[in-house]
Amino acid sequence: MTADSSPDRAFRLSTRPLIVGGVLMGVAGLIGLAGIAVAGSALAAATRDWAGRQEVPPGEMARQQWSRARAATNAGASAWRNGRREQAAQS
Repeated sequence: MTADSSPDRAFRLSTRPLIVGGVLMGVAGLIGLAGIAVAGSALAAATRDWAGRQEVPPGEMARQQWSRARAATNAGASAWRNGRREQAAQS
């Protein structure tokens, strides 16, 4: 054993600050989760209130929009197919 590897020069780590830091991080995580829960419930309540005040329920509005989109798609596809037939007849 040389003079440079004496026990006084060894790396020493105090575990108490590490334990305290870990506990504080755990507490902060729990507080953060509580904050997320409170904010989420407030957002859900506001969404329910908004949906209740709508003239047309959101589900019905979605069905109407889907029907319009489907009709527009069918009309576009029909026009494209008819346009292709007219081009073929002209050739």
